[in-house]
Amino acid sequence: MESLGSPTRLRIYRTLVRAGQTGLSVGTLQDCMGMAASTLSHHIRRLVDPGLVSQERVATTLICRAEYPVMRALIGYLADECCADEASAGCQTKISA
Repeated sequence: MESLGSPTRLRIYRTLVRAGQTGLSVGTLQDCMGMAASTLSHHIRRLVDPGLVSQERVATTLICRAEYPVMRALIGYLADECCADEASAGCQTKISA
C-alpha cells in the first residue's frame, strides 16, 4: 500500500493497469507521464520492489507491466475487510499512531 501512496506512483500504476498485458515501454510511459527518466525510474522501482509491476527486456526496450495477480490479491484483501467492523460500531484492532 505504501508504494501506491504517492499520487505519482498511483498514476503510473493506473496507466500500466489500463495498458493491459502488453504493458508499456519505459519510453512510452515516460511520454505519458511527462517526467524525467531518472524520476520515472525511481517511481517504477518503488512499484517493482513489492511486486506490483514487472519489467522485461525485449531487445533494447524495457517493458513495464502491471502484475494483475498481485493487484487482484490486494483488491480481494480490501474487499474481504470491507465493513468487517460495521456491526460492532467500532474498531476491533487497536491502531497505533
